Amino acid sequence: MKVYTKTGDKGTTALFGGTRVPKHHIRIESYGTVDELNSHIGLIRDQDMNPMYKKTLENIQDKLFTIGAILATPPEKEILKNGKERLNIPKVSEEHVELLENEIDRMDSALPQMTHFVLPGGHTTVSYCHIARCVCRRAERLAVHLDELEGIDTMVLRYLNRLSDYLFVLARKLSHDLNAEEVKWIPEKY
Repeated sequence: MKVYTKTGDKGTTALFGGTRVPKHHIRIESYGTVDELNSHIGLIRDQDMNPMYKKTLENIQDKLFTIGAILATPPEKEILKNGKERLNIPKVSEEHVELLENEIDRMDSALPQMTHFVLPGGHTTVSYCHIARCVCRRAERLAVHLDELEGIDTMVLRYLNRLSDYLFVLARKLSHDLNAEEVKWIPEKY
């Protein structure tokens, strides 16, 4: 199978089920941003860190592929003519959201209480987490927009929302683990 198909040369692409849409369609923007997020998380996972974090990040990457598939499937194509679901894969569930919450709570319990906003940075790995967090927030905004237009699985929205929280706490935890300075944002006074 060739990597290139030439079917998108005129600015359209196919969703799961065959529907062709412009490459700037909100559905394409949504799952394309999830794909971008997945790549950033791969970059974080490639860093030198606790193997437990790497395992969680790999699990997250798996869920992001699932979310991408969900977002790439228009509602009218979710069910096949034989009545079965087009996506024959485990969906994102409450347990997946709870896993993120448990990881957030576990990491947060080992950190000093946050009293100010923190400036992204302090170490390259920490900065990668903050970039991923921002991309996750963008993915969430696009998914919310898509949900308003066509409706999507609400677990996708919950997972993306919790994932951005996880990435923020992971950044703080890695700052702590790496003895990186966590710079508080203190606005200048006039």
